[in-house]
This record gives sequence, structure tokens and C-alpha cells, in this order.
Amino acid sequence: MDFTFSIWWFLAGVAIFAIGLVITRFYKQVADNLVFGVASYNKVKLVGVITSVAGLVIMFNLHTLILDLVANVFFGAVINN
Repeated sequence: MDFTFSIWWFLAGVAIFAIGLVITRFYKQVADNLVFGVASYNKVKLVGVITSVAGLVIMFNLHTLILDLVANVFFGAVINN
């Protein structure tokens, strides 16, 4: 599989990354208003960081490479034939 840059995946990655940054920045307000408050502050921060990392992966179009590797692990015999 070869790497190709796509402006649309880049913009989608930027949007997802921005959402992750907002969640990470305002984790207390998000936890107080959407989840169970103080008990879930660290969980909300973790979700924000994971969302930011996923946005970076999508921004650089690496998600297709990761999905291809996972598909080859599980369905390698079917794909390679």
C-alpha cells in the first residue's frame, strides 16, 4: 500500500484534533455537565487525549495503514489469495 495525501482526510483530522483539544482543555466543565462530575475528571481527560491522537493519525492519513495492517492480521489468508 502506498501513501497518498488527501486534503479531505487532513481537514477531518484537524476537526477531530480540535475537538480533542477542546475536551482536554475544558475537561472539568465537560465532566460536570455531561458525565458524573469530579469522579470522572481523569476519564474525560483520557478521552480528550485519545481523540487528539486519533485526529493526528487521521490528519496524516495513517489510519488507512493501521486498518490495512489489522485487516491483514485477521483476514490475511483471504486478502492475499
